[in-house]
Amino acid sequence: MFENLTGRLAGVIKTLRGEARLTEDNIQQALREIRLALLEADVALPVVKDFIARVKEKAIGHEVMTNLTPGQALVGVVHQELITIMGGEKADLNLTTVPPAVILMAGLQGAGKTTSSGKLAKWLMEQRKKKVLLVSCDIYRPAAIHQLELLANQTGADFFPVKDGQKPGEIGAAALDYARRHHHDVMIVDTAGRLGIDEAMMQEISELEALLKPIETLFVVDAMQGQDAVNTAKAFADALPLTGVILTKLDGDARGGAALSVKHITGKPIKFTGVAEKLTGLEAFHPDRMASRILGMGDVLGLIEEAHRSADQQEAEKLMKKMKSGKAFDLDDFKAQFQQMRNMGGMSALMDKLPAQFSQAAQNVKVDDKIISRTEGIINSMTKQERTKPEILKASRKRRIAAGAGVSVQEVNRLLAQFEQAKKMMKMMNKGGISKMMRGLKGMLPRLH
Repeated sequence: MFENLTGRLAGVIKTLRGEARLTEDNIQQALREIRLALLEADVALPVVKDFIARVKEKAIGHEVMTNLTPGQALVGVVHQELITIMGGEKADLNLTTVPPAVILMAGLQGAGKTTSSGKLAKWLMEQRKKKVLLVSCDIYRPAAIHQLELLANQTGADFFPVKDGQKPGEIGAAALDYARRHHHDVMIVDTAGRLGIDEAMMQEISELEALLKPIETLFVVDAMQGQDAVNTAKAFADALPLTGVILTKLDGDARGGAALSVKHITGKPIKFTGVAEKLTGLEAFHPDRMASRILGMGDVLGLIEEAHRSADQQEAEKLMKKMKSGKAFDLDDFKAQFQQMRNMGGMSALMDKLPAQFSQAAQNVKVDDKIISRTEGIINSMTKQERTKPEILKASRKRRIAAGAGVSVQEVNRLLAQFEQAKKMMKMMNKGGISKMMRGLKGMLPRLH
C-alpha cells in the first residue's frame, strides 16, 4: 500500500549522501520532497504541515553519529515523527468493565463494519479467549443481518436474532439483557451505515450509544477513501465519543493517507487494521511497525506473529523432523508451503512486511496470489510417485500433467525450477544459513508471464 510513499522517501535519503551533517540548507530540499510525497499519499494537509514542522525542528543541527550518514539520521527523525502522528504507542482494546463489555461499531455503508465485527469476534475469541455475542442493529439492510449471522457461524460466536419490526434501540436493549443472562464477556454491536453522513443516522447511533454505554466505540473507515476518510472520521468524532479506529482494506491500493491522518484528525488511536478479506485478516495496529514499513524497514515482528498465528504447527514440525532425518524435500512439501503462505494472506501480504532490501527481489516479478492455486493444480495432477520423485518427470509425463492442470508444459517446467530453488533454500535453512536462504527468495517467487 505504501509503495509510492516508500519509494519517494528513499529518494529523499539519497539526496543527502556525502553531507557531513544535517543543516538548514541541505534539509530544505529534503523536506520539500517529503511534503510532496505525503501529499501524493493523500495525507491531510494539516497533518502534513504539522509533520514537516516537527521534522524540521528536530532535524536541523541534528548531530550525525560517526557510524550514521545524514540520510540515516534523517530516517531516524522521520521514523519517530511517523510513529508520533500515528499514535505513538499501541492502543489496546479496553475490556475492563462489568461483563458484557459492549463494543459499538460505527461508520459509513461499505466501510466494512459487518465484516470487521466478525473479524473482531474471532480475534477476541482466539487472542483473549472471550465469549462473544454478535448483534446487528442494521434494520434497513436484511442482508447485513444475514451476513453477520453467517460470520457468527463461521467464527463460532453467538448471534442475537432480530425480530421483524424491532427498532435499533429495542434490539440493543434486548441483546444486552440476553448477553448478561448468558454470561457473554463481550457484545459487539453492528450499526446501520449510510452512503453519506446524515442527521438521521447520527441521531440513531447517538441514541444507541447512550442506551448501551459501550466501553469501546470504534469508527470503521475504508483506507481506500483517502481524504474522504478523514472528513468522515471528523464528523463521527464530533457526534460520538469515539475510543478508537479500525482502518479497513489496508491491503488494497490505498495511498496510505488515511493511516497517517486519522489519529491526528480524530484524536483517537487506530486500534486495528483490516489486511485481508479472510476472517483472520484483522491485526492490532502498531504505530512503530507501520512507520518501519513506510520507510522500507519492513515489519518482521508482524510477519513472525502472523506465521505463529496462521501456520499449521503440526505440519511445520513434521517437515522439520523430515528434513533432519535426511529425507528429501518433495513436491508435496512444496505444495504445503504454498498453502501456509495462503493462510498468511498470500504472497502480496508476505512481501509487504519484508524489509525493502528483500522485497526488492520482487520488483521485476509480477506477484499474483492466483498463481498459488495454479501451482497446487499442477502438483495435484501428478501421481504420488511423481510428487515424491520429481526426477522421473520427463517430457511425456510433463505433457500429461500440463493437460490435467490446464496449463502449458512451460509452466510445469517453471514450477519445477522454482521447486529446485525451494529445495536448496530448505537445505540452507536446515544448516542455519538464513542469509543464503533470503538471497534465494527471488527464485521461489511465483511468476506470471
